[in-house]
Amino acid sequence: MAKHLTNRDIEAILNIIHAHDNEKLTWEGICEAAEGVVGKKPTRQSLSANQTIKEAYKAKKVSLKLSAPTQPKPSSLTAAADRIARLQSENDTLKMKNDALLEQFVRWQYNAYKYGLKERQLNEPLPRIDRERTE
Repeated sequence: MAKHLTNRDIEAILNIIHAHDNEKLTWEGICEAAEGVVGKKPTRQSLSANQTIKEAYKAKKVSLKLSAPTQPKPSSLTAAADRIARLQSENDTLKMKNDALLEQFVRWQYNAYKYGLKERQLNEPLPRIDRERTE
């Protein structure tokens, strides 16, 4: 029977994906790297069944395709430390914004349920804009 991934396991696997810096990212490589963290080698299917892990994997694949093969090295440790501090601050800000958006989404979801909106109503496409029309 397959071992279910705990929230702690998922967070560790996400860290493995985010820290990956090789040109080639594969599910098999992630499974092997996760074996030490999870205690048992997870299957590709169990990892890809988790939406958070799957989205992180896709985002990292796109990031690796778009990034240059070699990254420029900072001129000094001070410059590197400054850059790390700036990026960490930016990352913390983005996490707070993401949390606020998730909270807003939950509020909207509750209110949509409360007022009887159907999912198909919420997913209706936006109206098309006619840019050729003049008045």
